[in-house]
Amino acid sequence: MDYREQRAALQRKIQKVSKEDFDSLALEVFRFQSFFNPVYGRFLELLRILPESVQTVRQIPFLPVSVFKQHLVQTGVWEPAVIFTSSTSGGGLPGRHATAYPDDYLFNTRRCFSTFYESPQHWTFLALLPSYLEREGSSLIAMAQHFIKISNKKESGFFLNNMTELAAILKKLEKDSRPTILLGVSFALLDFAEAFPMILKNTIIMETGGMKGRRAEMTRPELHQILKKAFKQKKIHSEYGMTELFSQAYSQGDGIFNCPPTLKIFTREVADPLILRPSGKSGAVNIIDLANLDTCAFIAADDLGKVYENGSFEIIGRADNSEMRGCNLMVE
Repeated sequence: MDYREQRAALQRKIQKVSKEDFDSLALEVFRFQSFFNPVYGRFLELLRILPESVQTVRQIPFLPVSVFKQHLVQTGVWEPAVIFTSSTSGGGLPGRHATAYPDDYLFNTRRCFSTFYESPQHWTFLALLPSYLEREGSSLIAMAQHFIKISNKKESGFFLNNMTELAAILKKLEKDSRPTILLGVSFALLDFAEAFPMILKNTIIMETGGMKGRRAEMTRPELHQILKKAFKQKKIHSEYGMTELFSQAYSQGDGIFNCPPTLKIFTREVADPLILRPSGKSGAVNIIDLANLDTCAFIAADDLGKVYENGSFEIIGRADNSEMRGCNLMVE
């Protein structure tokens, strides 16, 4: 088959993938990307790894996430319809993740979310994401906008600095016993919790992480404890995603994330990124995201985490890139 035929066949499989056939499909995607992705192909060459020598998912090399800052990573030849960009700090380069098929991205975000929370149509969806709204190119904003549209509730929407309005809407939704999700970046949720503490019985508080330089960093348990106290919640939910991924994982409490069908997490040795660690051992995070069919599905992230036997995981910090050997082969 040629490129287009292979892509179409893989995309159909990815949209129906299950845990049972994940590994075999990941190997198909690996062979496809090693041949049609010049950046990933060059990475394999620099590692002196022949694609045909890779027989299991644990042998697949993972592309450093930093490569997305230096190169536009593409599998196949196509014109980007959208280029998502990450936030930057200290004048660094943003990560860039392009797609020719934004509807495929949105379909997958909906599938990931609905795996754990039913369809967005079931919820009133409130997005407190000021740091993302203040810039262009956020994949999180595209996802939230999609969910708000599907929600089709007049109260659903984005909130920048209008927290008084947000508080009034939440009180009304609580009075009407309407199922609601408040998705927010950590610093904004803390600001809102300090200004408008209230009892929320029908609302899920879902944080996306990140202080974005607005507040002092704190651990996820510390953040969740403050939010639980302010809103009288038993659990605080979390979303895990990044610009370089087209899938999202979700935690329904205690910072333990579960993967949707398109996602699988591993940990690797911090000092040698080519060596994977066994389940239950902490390390730097490697991610297979099959939704990244047109870019690279195999990402060595900068997060530190722990993966459990059932495939769930937690994020425990950030890796120090200066300690990682071999991850900068593609960085100029």
